[in-house]
This record gives sequence, C-alpha cells and structure tokens, in this order.
Amino acid sequence: MENHHSRYYLTFLLPVLALVVVVLNVSNAQPLVPALFIFGDSVVDVGNNNQLHTIVKANFPPYGRDFKNHRSTGRFCNGKLASDFTAENLGFTSYPPPYLNLRVKGNNLLNGANFASAASGYYDFTAKLWDAIPLSQQLEHYKECQNILVEVAGQSNASSIISGAIHLVSAGNSDFIQNYYINPLLNKVYTADQFSDILIQHYANFIQNLYALGARRIGVTTLPPMGCVPAAITLFGSDSNVCVARLNTDALNFNMKLNSTSESLLRNLPGLKLVILDIYQPLYELVTKPSENGFFEARKACCGTGLVETAILCNKDSIGTCANASEYVFWDGFHPSESANKVLADDLIAAGISLIS
Repeated sequence: MENHHSRYYLTFLLPVLALVVVVLNVSNAQPLVPALFIFGDSVVDVGNNNQLHTIVKANFPPYGRDFKNHRSTGRFCNGKLASDFTAENLGFTSYPPPYLNLRVKGNNLLNGANFASAASGYYDFTAKLWDAIPLSQQLEHYKECQNILVEVAGQSNASSIISGAIHLVSAGNSDFIQNYYINPLLNKVYTADQFSDILIQHYANFIQNLYALGARRIGVTTLPPMGCVPAAITLFGSDSNVCVARLNTDALNFNMKLNSTSESLLRNLPGLKLVILDIYQPLYELVTKPSENGFFEARKACCGTGLVETAILCNKDSIGTCANASEYVFWDGFHPSESANKVLADDLIAAGISLIS
C-alpha cells in the first residue's frame, strides 16, 4: 500500500514541481533555455510541409480552427501541438517557426526553429514515399541554421545558444503506420522486430550527429499506442472497435529498444543530457479512460467520420466534423486534439525537468 501512496505523491509532485519552476521562470520573463529546436514528423510539424509538393498537408480548414486567429498554419490539429505547449511551459512567448518559411530571416532563429516534416521518420525512405523531408535532411537544415546563427550572433554566442538549447525529436510513428504496415516491400521482408532494429540504428546515428553539431540537451518522445489511433483501428482492426494489440506491442517493443539504446548513447557521449519522454502511457490512459480524464470520445476523431480522415481527407467539406473538439482525444484519424496535447505536454514537462536543470 505504501508503494502505491508514494507513487501517487510522486505523480502528484512532479507536475507541481514542474509548474513551480515554470511559474518562477515565466515571472522573470526569461525562457528557461535559450532556444528550442524541433525535429520529426506530423506530430510536431508547424508548416514546413506547406512548402512541399506533398499530399501530407494541413494548411486549410478545419485544421487550426481553434488556433490563434482560427488560422490553418500546417499543424495537424484543431489548435496547439504538445510542442507548442512545451514552448509556453519553457517560457517562450512565441513558437519555434517552420524553418522553410524562415531561411533568410536570421534574427528569428535566435530562439530556435522547427525542422519537422509530416510523414517523415527515422527511416529516410518513409519521407521519400510521401515527398516529405527525411530526418537526415532536417539535420542539413539545422547545419544551415547554425551558420545563420553564427552570422547573426557571433560564434561564441551561437555555440552557447546551441549547447543550452533543448532539441526535441518526435519520430517513428510514420515509419510504422505510413510505411511498414502498408508496404509489402518491408513487411514481407522484415518482422516488426527487425524493422524496429533498423529504425533504432537510424535513431542512434541521428542523436550522434546532433551531438556532433553541439546539441547537449535532447528530449525524444516514445512511440504512442499506435494501435489506439482511430485510423489504425479502422485500417488494421479487422472490424473491431478496440485498440489493435499487435500495433501496441510493436510500439512497446520499439520503446524498450529506444530506452536501452539511449542509455548506451549517454554512456558514450560525455556531457549529453538525453531524456526519453514517454507519450505511450499518458495517451493510452486518455484512450482507455476518457471520461476519467475529462473526454467524451476516444475511438472516433473529431474531423469527418472520425475513422480515417487526415490531411486532404479532413477538409472543410468533411461531413460530420464535431462542434467541440475539446471533448475528443483525437482531432483527426492520426493526431490528438489540442486538449489531449495539453495533457501530453504537462507530462512532457514533468518528465523532461532534468533537461532544464
């Protein structure tokens, strides 16, 4: 019983501590870290894909209908992403802008930039399949960005911005759902476990490359419960209405490898702070116990029928789009609503407290 209580207090205390840190910091009007750089997929893309010839875009209504000025920015959400809340929690007054919109505006890069591209992943071929920006290319953009920073701020300032900045990475989801599960060239050749190993190898390379570029504080999100995403249940759930166990098992297996590989990276890269941010458990809780968490619907998304729609299928003419997205865990067939993102972000700040200290 004692253990249960101590766990309860810990669960209660962490967000409170995080909040205290954030409140103290924000009242000083100085962000906790000099900059925030974001890499990855549609969970964190804020508009880089708007500039690409890809069908994976979200720069039209009803996307963004609950965002500032009801603007569709290219975020795959009705409002803010978890990474937007994270930026606010860190004390930033604006969000890291999409790098492709920005290339030339040097000063805007001082607080960070967002390199993420929807449908990208650890496996470069996933991005190529969808005409998105692979992580390897996002790294090239980051190098360009560092050169611009040096021009604007000078070498030593640029170096301290980079080493003090938080680098947030969110990937792996598209590698499975938008590639492996639907691609016989992969799923007939590799088991999900073998494919995980390939992704983890790419992940390790990516972190080593970021480290070589001066990044010292890196937060990496786990895979979510992929089998609970509305589109995954529709596509892979064989007429059932519950989370697809096989996909969740694959996610958990990948997450275990992510943890052990990260521990070995930490041992080998001096001065690195690398924190794995678990979004599996918090999202699984929302999906399996919606009403206890203030949600009304966890199986269907808000947009359209709520069963598969995402990107171009989720549009202003989609029949059935819900009136109040805050009651839904998912906004479209793949992506959480702003309300769910808020819950995830609060967990992220609690888990990532060691990146700030």
